[in-house]
Order: sequence, then structure tokens, then C-alpha cells
Amino acid sequence: MDKLVQKNNVTVSGNTSANRTIVFGHGFGIDQTTFTQLAANFEQDYRIVMYDNVGGGKSDMSAYSQVRYNSLHGYVADLKDIFTLLDIQDAIFVGHSVSSMIGMLTAIQYPAFFSRLVMLGASPRYLNDPAQNYTGGFNPEDLAALYDAMRTNYQAWASGFSALAMANPERPQLAETFAAGLQAIRPDIALAVAKVIFESDHRADLAKNTIPALVVQTANDIAVPVVVGDYLHRHLQGSKLVQVNTHGHFPHMSAPGEVYQAIAGFL
Repeated sequence: MDKLVQKNNVTVSGNTSANRTIVFGHGFGIDQTTFTQLAANFEQDYRIVMYDNVGGGKSDMSAYSQVRYNSLHGYVADLKDIFTLLDIQDAIFVGHSVSSMIGMLTAIQYPAFFSRLVMLGASPRYLNDPAQNYTGGFNPEDLAALYDAMRTNYQAWASGFSALAMANPERPQLAETFAAGLQAIRPDIALAVAKVIFESDHRADLAKNTIPALVVQTANDIAVPVVVGDYLHRHLQGSKLVQVNTHGHFPHMSAPGEVYQAIAGFL
């Protein structure tokens, strides 16, 4: 137990005697602390579980393996282990960015773990696919340039990318938080994880999901255009789509109150 808790820096808070659980899964380059404001709204009525994906935050960096994490399924295995360890059933899973897909893939394999999925800034595929008339937001040359920038000067890339992804110039502290998270990751791990995320394609898995899902979309998201949120909504049976009035890829940080209202309405 202690080994798994350390591996993923698993934390349990809120009403630990409650019979309802909310699990929060963070996106690339950040950690569980970015959910603090959003999670505070649920503390009275829910047991709150947070964790850091291996390779980020305060997870055990020695547990990272390019073999295990060469796809999202390595993270799915970790999430399954966390649910099993804490005996979680019928949970609400709030996933940001890549963790939205990790949560969905876990729910497909282990539906009894979940009662609801909340997807913040989620994408089933980041690459455009002209043959399928699909817009993901990136062309292959975009990703090649991104990877090259990460290799050439990782710290500078992290600073620049964080400002673009946060898209909140009036609140520079948000971009600084994201930049600090990125800069704390080993550059080789960050590059490997970025490739797995940006080159993943889980469009075919959307139809396999049976758990009710809320898709939360923002405007001006460099990673997830508005059309991707529409795509998810169309292909996730029984889903609900809410566009919150904020910009960038991190609505739970830039507009935690509005995201809470969207989740509360969904629940």
C-alpha cells in the first residue's frame, strides 16, 4: 500500500467517511495541487482522492518507464491500482486533458469504478486527420517543431508554451504555475510523455464508453479547439457539453467557480 501511495503521491481528503468519492486526475505538466480551488467545493460531501501521474508532480520518478508508459494504458493500469487500493466504486472522475482519456479508458475496462466522468479540456486525438475530416488542432509539422523546441531549450520552451496554453495574460501567475510544473519535470521524461499524448488516437474508444460524461470546453485552447469538444459530445453517448466563459487549456485553474457550477449541474 505505502509503495503505491508513494508512487503516485496519492492523497485522500474531504469527508473521508462519505459514501461518495470524487477522484481528480491532472494533465500534462501540472499536478494534483492545481485542483485545490475546485476540489474545495466538494470537501463537505465527498471523499476526495487525488494523485500525481508517474513522471510528474511528487510522484516517484524512479517508477517512470518508457516501456510501461509508451501509451496511455500504463496510466490506466496505475489508476486501476489506485481505485482497487482505496476500494473505490461508483466514483465521479474529474480528468483534465490527457487524464480525461485515461479516466475514460479505465471506465471502459472497469465500469463499476465509475458513476460519472467529467472531462476538462479533453481530446481523443490532437493531430488533424484530413482523411477523416477530423480537426484535432495540430499538423505533424507543428508537433515536430514542438518536440524540437523541447529538445533545444526545454526551460525556455516551458516558459513560452505555458503562456500560450494558459491564455490568460491578465493573470500571469497562472502561466507561471504551469511553467514551474513543466520545468520541474525531467526534460527527457517530458518529451517522451508529450509524444505519447500528442500522438495518441482514442476516437474509436469513445463509442465503448458507457459512463455518463460531461465535456467542459473553453475558448482559445491551444491544445483543444472548440470543434474537438463538439466531436467528443457527438461521439460520447448521453454526454453533456458545457462551454465555460474562460480562455485556455486549464478551466479548473482560470475559472474554478464556473467549472464547479457546471459539474454540480451535471451531478
